[in-house]
Amino acid sequence: MTYCVGLKIDRGLVFMSDTRTNAGMDSISTFKKMHVWEEPGERVIVLMSAGNLATTQAVVSLLDERTKAVADRHATLLETPSMYQTVRLVGDTVKEVIAHSSPAGEKADSYFNASFILGGQIRGSAPRLFMIYPEGNFIESTDDTPFFQIGETKYGKPIIIRAYEKTMSLAETVKLLLVSFDSTLKSNLSVGLPLDLLFYEKDAFKISLKKRIGQDDQYYRTISDGWSSALKAAFASLPDFPG
Repeated sequence: MTYCVGLKIDRGLVFMSDTRTNAGMDSISTFKKMHVWEEPGERVIVLMSAGNLATTQAVVSLLDERTKAVADRHATLLETPSMYQTVRLVGDTVKEVIAHSSPAGEKADSYFNASFILGGQIRGSAPRLFMIYPEGNFIESTDDTPFFQIGETKYGKPIIIRAYEKTMSLAETVKLLLVSFDSTLKSNLSVGLPLDLLFYEKDAFKISLKKRIGQDDQYYRTISDGWSSALKAAFASLPDFPG
């Protein structure tokens, strides 16, 4: 399982993903689920993945390989003129990989499925954020839907919904995401540390912050312990049931 979040604030785009994969309780590994393509001054593209590991790795590898194959006639992430064309390219690649991997008769909702969050900015347009489904189709973030989640979403979603504001600072946004991830980690063993964090500031056309957060990260431990203590204190202060 996986948990990834892409979120829009006024200052730009914030991404966070866990790194745990498992094929049963005796087969747990760490794999990066956040991938970046960057041309400083021109574009930053961020892709996070959830689902079948072979599928997601094949999609990322194919996208990356085509950026380096000069003679390849396929469009690449470093050549697309807009984020819309970029998400179409990724969606087509998802369909290509799943169609190639799946036995005859298998559908996108089979064992081979994968979903993605894509965000970034290309010079000449605003930052944009998309979610790509296993079928290769996609939706775009709006003011009504300012964030996307993939993977194990149910434990962390209520926290983001209750506290998110588009005017949040980066520090506030990271705190919110860490609470969301900490709640998910404590509820589902298939989501685990370390966490990858990336911040892209609007119109910067370069990565503004990239950090890996591990078990020994003091700030993460402070947030995790503080969140637990705050919940206990809030519960204790609630009135008793008048029964």
